[in-house]
Amino acid sequence: MAHTGWVLTSEWTKIRSVRSTLWTLAAALVVTVALGMLISFLVRQSYDDLSREERLTFDPTFISFAGTSLGQLAMIAFGILVVSNEYSTGMIRASLTAVPQRGVLMGAKLVIATALALLVGMLTSFLTFFLGQAMLGEHRTDLGEPGVLRAVFGGGLYMGLIALFAMGVTWMLRSPMLSFGVLIPFFFMISSILANVEATEKIGDYLPDQAGSRIMAVIDDGERPYGPWTGLLIMLAWVAASLLAGYVVLKRRDA
Repeated sequence: MAHTGWVLTSEWTKIRSVRSTLWTLAAALVVTVALGMLISFLVRQSYDDLSREERLTFDPTFISFAGTSLGQLAMIAFGILVVSNEYSTGMIRASLTAVPQRGVLMGAKLVIATALALLVGMLTSFLTFFLGQAMLGEHRTDLGEPGVLRAVFGGGLYMGLIALFAMGVTWMLRSPMLSFGVLIPFFFMISSILANVEATEKIGDYLPDQAGSRIMAVIDDGERPYGPWTGLLIMLAWVAASLLAGYVVLKRRDA
């Protein structure tokens, strides 16, 4: 127990001593909240121009989370930097010497990073919701409406899971540049293209971001063949697979 506590303390020290890592969490909060407020305000101004069908499927909760698509970039960066900093500086050798049980080392890093990512994710999600609804004015909703609290709580989970997925991929690739080069195009180009092209939309529906973001919607637009919790479970499966693969690479390859 004492040994595990020491490892947890060590991982916390590593994360907080690298300013760029913590700045990514701050950026995730600021970007998500600010963009969500801006888009909510613009939607409020243009609401009268919406068609009857668009008004019937209008989801004020999901509108307030519009900034998540960009804010998740910072969460991806956090997940990458938490893992890759040790590889880029060569500190991983010292870490593995001090903690030869690689599962313990990985587990400790996951505990600290998950706690931080979920804390910031939840704070971001609730701030985004309340400030976004304030911008929507008379078109807003509140936490007491059916499905809204689930969506807001799910938004925080989504942000945290994005960071964990990025950590698993980075453990596999062991390079910050390669991880950024794979994850950024995947989330901001490939995923959107696959989900919006008729020939590939069935594949796109089951990618981690497309499935996970369903948890933040209250109104079912009929575009996904599953509900919000099933979508989150699909995302959890992706995260578990990436972490398992990352552990296999960490276990089998030299530092």
